[in-house]
Amino acid sequence: MRMVRQKTQIRKIESLAARQVTFSKRRKGLFKKAQELSTLCDVDIALIVFSATGKLFHYCPSSMSEVLERHGRLQSQNVGEVQQLSHEMEIVRRRAVMLSQELEEKSCELRQMKGEDIQGLDLKELSKLEDIIASGLAAVVKTKGERMLNEISTLKKKEAQLLEEKAYLKQQLARMDTCVGQRGIQDQCSQHCSLELTISDMSSEDPAHNYNVSSLYTCLKLG
Repeated sequence: MRMVRQKTQIRKIESLAARQVTFSKRRKGLFKKAQELSTLCDVDIALIVFSATGKLFHYCPSSMSEVLERHGRLQSQNVGEVQQLSHEMEIVRRRAVMLSQELEEKSCELRQMKGEDIQGLDLKELSKLEDIIASGLAAVVKTKGERMLNEISTLKKKEAQLLEEKAYLKQQLARMDTCVGQRGIQDQCSQHCSLELTISDMSSEDPAHNYNVSSLYTCLKLG
């Protein structure tokens, strides 16, 4: 039958003799593992162990003092970085608190300018609020007046432009009417000439009707 190794429960060994034996074995195994790690990975390792009786055991493949000095420098550097980060975080926190308070004050002022939350104000604070509102109202009225003047100026320019376009269109219409009238006169003259030629031809062909034709010719001419 295959034997199954039971897992040892990790707890304090009550027997002093057994505890010392276990400490000796485990300490040697720990130092052996540290030596293997240092050799395989080319790292600096420093182990310091104090027994229950206060006896010191240590292992370091290089100089123990140099390793401890490096550890102290890095720890001081890390502590300095942590302190710097904590200081910056404290500055950010204070800034956030100050901005939050400022936002709350501005929100309260805005509500008071709307006429809200003014029951707790005294006469001096109400007078100050009135001055602020009056100053803001004057600025609003001034800006509104400037905008209205700009709009009026723009509308006047558009009106002048439209009047110029209207006058130009009137001139064009007058010219078109003149051209149409001249063409009508020319058409009437051409029709009158053709009638004279026709009547003249008729009188020359029929001498018996010269008097009537002459009268007709006169009437047409007068007409």
